[in-house]
Amino acid sequence: MELFLYIFAALFSVINPLGTVPIFVGLTQDESRSALSRTALWTAINTLIILIISFFTGKYLLSFFGISLNSLRIAGGLIITSSGFALLTGKFTKHKGIDGRVKDDAFHRDDISLTPLAIPMLAGPGSISLLISYYQEHNQTIQIFTTLLAILSVCACVFLILRGAHLIVKWLGASGINAVSRIIGFIVIAIGIEYISSSITDILKLIP
Repeated sequence: MELFLYIFAALFSVINPLGTVPIFVGLTQDESRSALSRTALWTAINTLIILIISFFTGKYLLSFFGISLNSLRIAGGLIITSSGFALLTGKFTKHKGIDGRVKDDAFHRDDISLTPLAIPMLAGPGSISLLISYYQEHNQTIQIFTTLLAILSVCACVFLILRGAHLIVKWLGASGINAVSRIIGFIVIAIGIEYISSSITDILKLIP
């Protein structure tokens, strides 16, 4: 249970579905309720597929490119930390590469659930590197099952949050979402720094 809560909290914070709410609302403002539900569902499904693939294939990528786990954790920690700072400064959307040109392109797409919502808003480099390192650290059968359950739970939350995105915007407003995102940003920075510091500590222990 502790492992589930740990992975769920870390992954939810890094993915930060609340940060996607304003983009989702802007891109779906003219859609019907059924279309909103369908887009939210497929966004969650696409995110789930990307995260699971990353979780299971990450070790092969590390082996192919000759990347050590500590190097991955430092790189991932830097990405996660930068995402946290983007949340704190209100530049999360820009940090994800969602500029005016991307938004204009999304408006002309028949389906936005894969891009730009699942990639890069939700399943980005930070969450992918996080899961790759988790597989290296927790590779026993029960731990893998627990991690998959945490991933599924996070994606279920993604669906629920996106499905109620228009209500969330009305209830919290832009300032409310910004305030929550800043709190999450602080947590994300702490996660990133923890990954970097623990990896540096492991590297120093190897020095004779």
